[in-house]
Amino acid sequence: MYITGRYLSFVGLARIVVGVIFLWAGLEKILGSGPDGFTAAGFLKFGTNGTLGWPFFESDPAGHVFNPTASFWQGLATNDGAMTIINFLVPYGQIGIGVSLILGLFTRFGAAMGALMMMFFFFAAWDFRYGIVNQHLTYAVVTFGLGVIGAGNYYGMDASVGQSVSPGLRRWFFSGERKSPEAIA
Repeated sequence: MYITGRYLSFVGLARIVVGVIFLWAGLEKILGSGPDGFTAAGFLKFGTNGTLGWPFFESDPAGHVFNPTASFWQGLATNDGAMTIINFLVPYGQIGIGVSLILGLFTRFGAAMGALMMMFFFFAAWDFRYGIVNQHLTYAVVTFGLGVIGAGNYYGMDASVGQSVSPGLRRWFFSGERKSPEAIA
């Protein structure tokens, strides 16, 4: 029983910590971006050439584009309509994902959107200078895992609020069916 309690506490704590990371990132973009506001244009234009890293290159040769998706991201950066949507979705999406994870409410939906956002960042950055695993991929995997295990059922609001919705909504948007402690141990 002690191991089960520690596991449940860890899942709840991990969900909250990842939620705080998302919330902080969104708030930083909104509150800390100065009078002109947040824009992802610089990241999309200049941060997408990518690197291959060791064993291919010790340093980035000037002028080479290693990211096969670079032209897509750079095209978005020059599209005013797309940038309006991106500049809204990134910070407010991060805030929504963060609040969802912190509260443990709509956890699977929030975790799925967080993992999707981090995968977009992963492919846009394409920086393999230090290996294939970077912070974006790590956040995507951890956030996806929180959704898969239904982390909102552990010290989150999904455990109580999710009981009042249909099984389909509970499975896809909340945290699924709550497992008994014996089934987890």
